[in-house]
Amino acid sequence: MTGITPSILVAGVSSGCGKTTVSLGLMAALREMGEDVQAFKCGPDFIDTSLHRMVTGKTSWNLDVRMCGRGYVRSLFNHVATRKGINVVEGVMGLFDGGEASAANLARLLEIPVILVVDASSAAESIAAVIRGFEEMDPGIDIPGIILNRIASPRHLELIQEAVSNHCRSRIIGALRRNRDVHIPSRHLGLFMDHEAPLGENLSQLASFIREFVDIKEIMKISTQAASRAYSPASPFSQLEELDGATSRVPVGIAQDEAFCFYYPDNLKLLEIAGAELVPFSPIRDQHLPDGIQGLYLGGGYPELYCQDISLNHTMRSAVRRFSMEGRPLFAECGGFMYLCRWITDNQGQAFEMAGIFPGNAFMQKRLSSLGYRDVTINAPCVLGSPGDRLNGHEFHYSRTEFQEPVDQVFSLQNGRKEGFRVKNTLAGYVHMHFGQTQEAAWHFVEACRSARPWRN
Repeated sequence: MTGITPSILVAGVSSGCGKTTVSLGLMAALREMGEDVQAFKCGPDFIDTSLHRMVTGKTSWNLDVRMCGRGYVRSLFNHVATRKGINVVEGVMGLFDGGEASAANLARLLEIPVILVVDASSAAESIAAVIRGFEEMDPGIDIPGIILNRIASPRHLELIQEAVSNHCRSRIIGALRRNRDVHIPSRHLGLFMDHEAPLGENLSQLASFIREFVDIKEIMKISTQAASRAYSPASPFSQLEELDGATSRVPVGIAQDEAFCFYYPDNLKLLEIAGAELVPFSPIRDQHLPDGIQGLYLGGGYPELYCQDISLNHTMRSAVRRFSMEGRPLFAECGGFMYLCRWITDNQGQAFEMAGIFPGNAFMQKRLSSLGYRDVTINAPCVLGSPGDRLNGHEFHYSRTEFQEPVDQVFSLQNGRKEGFRVKNTLAGYVHMHFGQTQEAAWHFVEACRSARPWRN
C-alpha cells in the first residue's frame, strides 16, 4: 500500500527557540481553517502532548525511537496519521540533539520535511550561517522552510532575508515579531498542562498571529511534497492482538486528575487490548476507590502541587494502603510512587502525609534529580513480568526518596542502579515505562489483576 501522508516536523535550532509556541500556533491556525490536524511529539514528553490535545481535540502520540524502537514508531505513525488533513510533529531540543532520540533521526525515519524554527533575537546576517549549517549537517534531511522567531523590526528581517536568499537553499516562510501575549508559562517540569489552560483566551490570538506572519498555504504545500512511500496498515499493537486473550474485562482503577496525569496513550491502549477496563478515579476528590476494581495504576504528574488536598483525603489514602496490604496488584510511576511513600516534603519544607505503603519519604528539590532513558531488566517476579524480562522507560523528576527500612528492588537499570520498589504485589518507582517494545508487560499486569479479588468498599 503506498500513498502520501501530508506531514511536517517542526524542529528548532535549540531548546527555547519557540518551537512549541510555533507548533501550537500552526495546529490552532490549521484547525480554524477547517483542516484535520493530527499531532505527534518527538520524545517522551507528557506535557507538550497534553497541549497538542488541548488545541486539536485529539490524542497526541509520542514518537520516541530510543524508547520504542524504529519499527514500533514507524508502525504507530502509519496507524494514527491522518491522510485527509495534516500531521504536525513537534521536535525535541535542537534538530540534531539526542542522537537516536533526535528529531533529525525521526524525520529521516518517517521521511518528513522539516520546518526549522530559528530564534533571530541576537543576530541578523549570521542567521544565514546557522541555517546553512543545519542544511549541510545531514543533506538527507529536507529543510524546505524556515520560521524566524523574535524578529525586532522590518529592517532586522530584511537583513536576514537577503543573507538567507544568497547563501541557503531553505526559504523563509514565516517571521514572527516579539509578542508577549502568546507566551506559554512554565514551571519545574516544563510547561503547564492542558487542563490548566495555559494559553487561556490567547489560543485564538496565537492562531491569528501565526496566520498573519506564516505562509500557511506554503506549509500545506510542503506537507504533501514528500516522495510517495510505502506504509503498512498493520497495527502497532500486534504483539498483544496476536495473543489468545480472555474475553472478560478486568476493572482496573486508574488515577486521573490534576495531580496524576502523565500517561502514554499507547500504554492505556495496550492495557485495554490485554483485557483491562480502565476505571478513572481522583485521589484528590474521590473518597473511595471504584467498587469492583481488581488492580490499580497510578501514573506520574504533579502530586507535589496538590499535597495538601491529597493528604486531607484520609479515606482515599487509607483505601489505597489497604488495597496494597491485601496483596492486590498496584503499579505506580514517579508521582504515583511518591504518593505511596509515607510523606512528601515540598520545597518550603512542609511535610504532608501520604499512603504510607513504602517506608520512605519523598523530598522535593529545586534542582533536577534525574533525567534520561532507562533500559530495565526485571530480576524478580512482579506485576510487569518475570526475571530476565526487559522494559523500557524514561526518568525525569525533581524529588528524591529516603527509605527508613529496606525494601525489595526488582529492577536493574543499564548503569547497574537498582530500582522498582516492591511491597507484596505493589510495584513502584521513578521510571515511566513505555510498553511499546514490551507489550507483554501490559498483559502480565492485567493477568495479575485478573487473579485478584474484586475490591469492595
